[in-house]
Amino acid sequence: MSITFQPGELFEAELDESLLGPPLAEVIGKEIPTRIAIPFTSDDSRILSGVWEAEPGLSRWEFLERGEVIHVLEGRMVVTEDDGEAVTLEAGSAAVFPIGWRGTWEIQERIRKFFVIFTA
Repeated sequence: MSITFQPGELFEAELDESLLGPPLAEVIGKEIPTRIAIPFTSDDSRILSGVWEAEPGLSRWEFLERGEVIHVLEGRMVVTEDDGEAVTLEAGSAAVFPIGWRGTWEIQERIRKFFVIFTA
């Protein structure tokens, strides 16, 4: 069975709201409100996919036990891997954060992204 949807349309429905924080990320500075919809989770919970939205702010991410693939639908953020170069992601950009990736995300404009999270 396949599941099809338009990622942008998931924001027309009510989303689950929360503040960014552990275990996902460590906020650096002011609180970062987030909203999420997860229409797919695999039977073994090793893969989940959905749409995530967050307000501007700086946070530290450590993908120690999971990885993530994203496609930015709206907004802009700068991601900087530890000891790496800053990379700007904006609408239309995609990125892979493999298991073991560590660094910061600086959301500069409210971000909306489609994501797939995977574990080993």
